[in-house]
Amino acid sequence: MRVTEKAPAKLNLSLDTPMRYFDGSPRWDMVMTSADLADYVSVETHQRPATIKVYTDSGFLPNDQRNLAYQAAHILRSRFHCREGVTIRIKKNIPVAAGLGGGSSDAAAVLRALNNIWELGLSKRELAQISLTIDSDVPYCIYSQLAHVTGHGEKIELLPAQPHYWAVIAKQQISVSTPQILRQINYEKLEHLDNDRLIECLQAGDWQNAVQYMGNVLEPLTMSYHPEIKQLKDKMVSLGADVAQMSGTGPTVFAICHTESRAKRIQNSISGFCRDVHVVTLL
Repeated sequence: MRVTEKAPAKLNLSLDTPMRYFDGSPRWDMVMTSADLADYVSVETHQRPATIKVYTDSGFLPNDQRNLAYQAAHILRSRFHCREGVTIRIKKNIPVAAGLGGGSSDAAAVLRALNNIWELGLSKRELAQISLTIDSDVPYCIYSQLAHVTGHGEKIELLPAQPHYWAVIAKQQISVSTPQILRQINYEKLEHLDNDRLIECLQAGDWQNAVQYMGNVLEPLTMSYHPEIKQLKDKMVSLGADVAQMSGTGPTVFAICHTESRAKRIQNSISGFCRDVHVVTLL
């Protein structure tokens, strides 16, 4: 049996971390949404050979147990003692290593697909709990809709759907090491966000006021290594974006616009020095 799942990119409308846990990992306080920029993940099961194979159209991704999609299949097959082999084919549209959760979304797509194929009957909440062992973004990606995300990433509070705004997603040709950024967070210097006010605005459907509470507390740290990220963000704001900020630990910057024409103007203006630019709607 074969199932194909859409795996949307995630964006951090807000990203804050109030503290570290004893194991050194950050405690998250984030508002996340997804964009209509997506990979497509095809999952097929078979009797022989009883192995897990991953194929992608990207030369930058591993096809073995380092791939999060592979890990997702392995975890679900082991936990529920499924004997079938699994073949995963990923058509990549989300930029790799961009802070957009592409690998996590692919893993979530595999979990949803196998839950369907093997008729496991797991709820999204149960899949999210299982998926935390893969990566902290995978539980959110199980849902891929506007949500308040806390804890290690496993606590998901869904928020009301908002109007379909446009986003310009731009990734420059630079690389950011997420583990390096997370290790260097100085909690005494973080300027924390007012996520409570952001959530109040979103629950009231007040998007215009919500944008003033969006942000990413990791921007100063990542930008200290890559000042071009700030330059891109400032450019988007000067071109009329409602808000512009970095997603995750970077390097991707996204701008939110209330009209498609404004989004396309920003795309046209920055495409000369940033080739990987997409205009999409927020889901």
